Amino acid sequence: MLKELIDKFYLDREREKKREQVKFYISDAGKCPRSIFFSLKHVPKKELEAERLRVFDHGDYIQMMIQRPLFSLGIVRAVEVPIRPNEIISGRADFIISIEGQPYVVDVKSISGRLNLEKMKDPKPEHYYQVQLYLHFFKIQKGILLYVNKDTQELKEFMFDYDEDLANRILKWFERLKEKVEKNIVPKRIPDYPHHWQCQYCPYREICDISGAEEMDWNQLKEKIITQEEKSEHNFSNEKKVK
Repeated sequence: MLKELIDKFYLDREREKKREQVKFYISDAGKCPRSIFFSLKHVPKKELEAERLRVFDHGDYIQMMIQRPLFSLGIVRAVEVPIRPNEIISGRADFIISIEGQPYVVDVKSISGRLNLEKMKDPKPEHYYQVQLYLHFFKIQKGILLYVNKDTQELKEFMFDYDEDLANRILKWFERLKEKVEKNIVPKRIPDYPHHWQCQYCPYREICDISGAEEMDWNQLKEKIITQEEKSEHNFSNEKKVK
């Protein structure tokens, strides 16, 4: 009984969140542009399982765990800080801290024990891009990515400076993607499809397969999807007749 109620809570919350999305999130930086396009167009997708949604939720508890010692040290200046309102992108940084008068933007990321933090030589690019955008909007020169191993509680941090050129290139990338969304142009697939890690978990994988590799008109793709569904229904109906 409780399992069903808890699962329903997570699934309903995820559906509501997707209905509300009308602009890009900073966490979209470095992600597959085609999947972002489909999300903004509210394309039906394979629903995430409640168990996986709870895994995502666990990241919030890890952030709270990190928050406690930072507050005790007296270095936290702000928590869950939203960037200034703009037409393209929204987002909230985990922390802004100050050490010896130097402000830092801190973003906390949790990873599973399958990845050994000791082997990480650099932060994940998509996480690095996110913090660069926070630095850009908050006009802060230094950022920290703090990784937490969910299984061992091991910590690893990467500290870096604001890269103005990179931040502007990321924002230009968002602007170009916004144009495609407005003009109903489905972006190209990411280069190493279908072996890219994002493809392995993509809820739009079936629609991406139908779309082909190149850009295409969104309205044409919708017609293609409808045709594909009609064929599937026809084949299923024939199979039932044979049986």
